[in-house]
Order: sequence, then C-alpha cells, then structure tokens
Amino acid sequence: MFYREAGQFNTRYAQDRRVFALRQDRHGLAALLLFAFVVVPWLGNDYWFSAILIPFLVLSLAGLGLNLLTGYAGQLSLGSAAFMAVGAFATYNLEVRVAGLPLLVSIALGGLTAALVALLFGLPSLRIKGFYLLVSTLAAQFFVTWALTRFSWFSNNSASGVISAPRLEVFGVNLDAPAGRYLLTLGVVVALFWLGKNLVRSELGRNWMAVRDMDTAAAVIGIPLAKTKLLAFAISGFFLGVAGALWAFAYLGTVEPHGFDLNRSFQILFIIIIGGLGSLLGNFLGAAFIVLFPVLLSNLVSLLPGGLVDAGQVENLQKMIFGALIILFLIKEPEGLARLWQRFRQRARLWPLRY
Repeated sequence: MFYREAGQFNTRYAQDRRVFALRQDRHGLAALLLFAFVVVPWLGNDYWFSAILIPFLVLSLAGLGLNLLTGYAGQLSLGSAAFMAVGAFATYNLEVRVAGLPLLVSIALGGLTAALVALLFGLPSLRIKGFYLLVSTLAAQFFVTWALTRFSWFSNNSASGVISAPRLEVFGVNLDAPAGRYLLTLGVVVALFWLGKNLVRSELGRNWMAVRDMDTAAAVIGIPLAKTKLLAFAISGFFLGVAGALWAFAYLGTVEPHGFDLNRSFQILFIIIIGGLGSLLGNFLGAAFIVLFPVLLSNLVSLLPGGLVDAGQVENLQKMIFGALIILFLIKEPEGLARLWQRFRQRARLWPLRY
C-alpha cells in the first residue's frame, strides 16, 4: 500500500535513467544518509565507531572492489588483500615523502597505484580463466607481502615494517577522533558506492556482465575482451586500494604487511558470497554479517553456563559456523542476502493485494 509506483509518472528521459525509480526509495536513501552523517556521530560512542562502524564501512568498500571484478565481470581473484596493502603503503609514502599533499589526494593516488598493480596481475586473464586465473591472482598475495617486507623503503626504513597513520586532516579539519575517522570513512565510501553504481549501469558495466555470462558471445558482438577485463582489474584495484588506506589509517592506525594476509582476502570473498554476487547492496549486508556475527557469538557464549564453551575456542567455533553458512548459502541461496531483500521488496510492492 505504501510502497508502490502507482501515480508516479516519468515525463523525461533523465527520469527514466534514475538510479532509484521509486520516490520511496529516494526518500528512504536520503533519510538513511541524513541519519548516518548527522545522527550517528551525535549518538555514537568510541566503541561503536572504532570496533563496529568503521570496519563495517571499509569492508563494504573492499567487498565492492572484489564484487565489481568477480560478481559483475566474472574474473576470479584471491589477491584482494594484496591490492589493499598496495593502497595503504602507497598512501603512507605519499603522505611522508610529498610535503603538503592533501589527505584525500594521497588516498586517491594510493588507489591509482593499487589499480596499476592490479592491472599488472590481471594480464593473465587475457589467456586463462576460472581456477587457473584464481591461482595466478594468488601470486599477487604472496609477492606483494614479500616485497613490502623485503624492502624497508616502503615502510620509511622502519625496522619492524610497521607504518603509522599520518595526521587525518581534510580541509583544515582534524579527523583523528573516532567520530572524525568515521565521517571520513563514511564520506569516501558513499562517494565510491555512488561511482560504482553508475559504473555498473554504464556501457562498461554492461560489457562486464556480457563477458561474465559468455565471453565468446561477447567477443562476437564486438565487445573488446582485453580492454573490458583489464579495466575490471584496474577499477577493482582502485576500490581495494582506497579500502586498504582507510583500513590502515582510519581503522587500525598502524599496520604491517602481514596485516593484509590471505585470510583478509578470504574474508572479502566471504562478504560477496554471503551478501550476494553482482549486488551493491550485498556488500553492505555481507560486511555487516562479518563484523556483527563475532560480536553476537561472543555475547552468546558469555551467557552460557561457565565451562560449557572454552573462551579460547570461540574463534574456532566462528570459523566452523562461517564455513557452514557459506555452504548453506551456495546451496540454498547462491545470490546471497541481497536476494532475500529483493524478495521482501517485491512482496511489499504487492501488499496487501497478494501475500
């Protein structure tokens, strides 16, 4: 009754091309952004900013980077964390070695550096695909970690290889406080999700989906496979590089190369599997699950009688449940949590005429 398109008419082509066709969706998004930018910084505390909201936003952005490559372009990758590491260390070196460079410019250039590295490791996609491509991108994970550890120049000759966050300042405003770091992360994530939404609706996005569905047929109808695949790797690397910079500086504060290990790549892969391949909303849903589930599990264990579950086994229990849930999603709902939300919206548009 309240979520229907009755009475909403488009009179211009620009209205037909809107990202959100229904007025209710546009108003809902505006209300959500107003709540996130205004209400949350006012009501939130340091724990929510540092332990929940910032990692949720950064992992959502990292999931978007991988989803553009795997969910939309159909190119498998296990080097997500490596590209995050490149973005983090490139941003750090730009801030340290280039005096007066604005923070947002450093983050953008760090993302471009990660895009170039991803483009390099995406070259094998021109000849191989599937499992073999997955193994070739895995090489990036080990090579980048080795290079950042082996050459101390990347960490400004730090003996431990650890880099620390520079002063977080945008337009003269200090954002080192938890609320400031949250607003910085939120602003970057919203801007890049808007960019990602427009990318998948563009000609390039349609080319990605054509290559994903059947690359031979895409080549027959004139889609340049090499350009399309390499652009997918480069743009995915840019998003992951920016996410790596935010992970290092807005969330952790300090990080070492091994902080972007293979487990981080699997974590990002789990986000898009649980949230939904080929879905922008699925990145938020998958990241929310990844971030909130350990907190929920820890609270449930604390409510159990003493000695029933050893506190040291909570992490192992979490991994077991994650594995079981991934298998369950792949069997029962391969399109992830985003598909469940789509079904709810479809039923809401028909209610109360049809259940």
